[in-house]
Amino acid sequence: MRAAVIGGGSWGTALAAVLGHNGHDTVVWAHDAEVARALTDLHQNPKYLPGLQLPEKVTGTHDLARALDSAELIVAASPSHVTRQVMGAALPLLPRATPIVCATKGIENESLYTMYEVLEDVLPPELHPYVCCLSGPSFARETVQRMPTAVVVASPWEKLAARVQKCFSNDTFRVYTSTDVQGVELGGSLKNVCAIAAGISDGMGFGSNTRAAIMTRGLAELVRLAIKKGANPLTLSGLAGMGDLVLTCTGELSRNRTVGLGLGRGQSLPEVLAGMKQVAEGVRTAKSVHDLAQKLSVEMPLHDAIYRILYENLPPRAALASLTSRELKSEFQLH
Repeated sequence: MRAAVIGGGSWGTALAAVLGHNGHDTVVWAHDAEVARALTDLHQNPKYLPGLQLPEKVTGTHDLARALDSAELIVAASPSHVTRQVMGAALPLLPRATPIVCATKGIENESLYTMYEVLEDVLPPELHPYVCCLSGPSFARETVQRMPTAVVVASPWEKLAARVQKCFSNDTFRVYTSTDVQGVELGGSLKNVCAIAAGISDGMGFGSNTRAAIMTRGLAELVRLAIKKGANPLTLSGLAGMGDLVLTCTGELSRNRTVGLGLGRGQSLPEVLAGMKQVAEGVRTAKSVHDLAQKLSVEMPLHDAIYRILYENLPPRAALASLTSRELKSEFQLH
């Protein structure tokens, strides 16, 4: 099979490596021409995944038309804030009746759409049945190193999810299927905001008790919002919810946790971001979640506190005080 991965960052490269290991000729479109050359000449991505060798079946290009030519599987893996623009440019070049796997986690600031919803907005209705999303606890570096990993692919169309499942699955990359697109998309997006919170806690010197509280209450807020959006709450106990939350809140490779660590240690947000090569999706998602929660009248105090730290310069200790001084409630109150 010939596959096209749109996005030459770490996660797009990792998914290309999975497809390459499975014997598929995989072309990665990279916005950075140097990344595209390195993927072809060296079968490496030294900018985003230095020191890792990719399968020979993975090559790169800076030409979107070349990447999509004769593609039988398309993976959309650009950062969330450019997904609409990139996929809009790709639209005239997309082969018809071809699975399109959305692998970006985030919520668009302007529309408050998940990435799956962005693709539905960009693509004509006849392509909608071919769109699915892939999410779950998966660091790019460990995926390329072929460490055992489990993810989930979601589509309202079970046959499409099963088809994509077969394309990606191998002895180290296990793919499950789901029909709950909203739950999988929201789980993959909001966990990044929770990871910033966990990083702030760690940066301030708090321990495991605090991190566990952040993860658990963050998940409760995520479930409240997901239910309001029509998701199945059971989805959030699985790979795209709790699984991804555990990974991103505790893993040393987590970009969003790294943002939180810097903030917790007293750095400003511009200072933290200036030291990072890759996008931390949780920064933008925090704003989208804040706006979406207000729109849907969902109480999300932890996510709101992170929004205020990021966008209103609320000191982390003041944010902590606002959370611990809230009215006492039953754990499973849904309002």
